[in-house]
Amino acid sequence: MKKPVPRISDTEWEVMRAVWSGHPATAGEIADRLAQSDPSWHPKTARTLIGRLVEKGALAYDVEGRSFLYRPAVTEQECIAAASESFLDRVFGGALKPMLAHFVEHEDLSPEEVKELEKILARRKNRR
Repeated sequence: MKKPVPRISDTEWEVMRAVWSGHPATAGEIADRLAQSDPSWHPKTARTLIGRLVEKGALAYDVEGRSFLYRPAVTEQECIAAASESFLDRVFGGALKPMLAHFVEHEDLSPEEVKELEKILARRKNRR
């Protein structure tokens, strides 16, 4: 049985992206990556969120000497799938068609994006 993917907050997503971008990484390296993308990140905040992500099972670590080296315990794709499913359930009652229709009708899609969506749908149709 596959382990459940933990629910992570918006700020925890930022930490996870910093870890997914290169791991293993120390808390200091993760904090530096976060500060590079947004100078308002404080190292203590990063360390607190890293601890939460370890508790949730999203991050794991290895001890090497006196350093803790963090690595993702879940993939980015697993987290995207879980967040997408949660959003779909909360906002559209789990129904995919109304969600897709909403975004296609209300978002400003470029002709290239429309073509890409058509290709995706055609591939899906051909798989059946």
